[in-house]
Amino acid sequence: MAAEPKKQIPLRLSASLYAAIAAWAEDDFRSVNGQIEYLLTECVRQRKKNGSPIPKELDVPPDLHFE
Repeated sequence: MAAEPKKQIPLRLSASLYAAIAAWAEDDFRSVNGQIEYLLTECVRQRKKNGSPIPKELDVPPDLHFE
């Protein structure tokens, strides 16, 4: 079974979000790109399972202030 070709997309992240993802990726022994792909895959899988995105409060902006 051949692997599906991957699409390249530009992605802009705040410095604090990038730092948080980079630290998480290091903890999980992944690259930042691999961590982002993993997180997006899990979100899509969860949405397909539950039929709705998480969190359900779509109008509440996320807290992007990381320490």
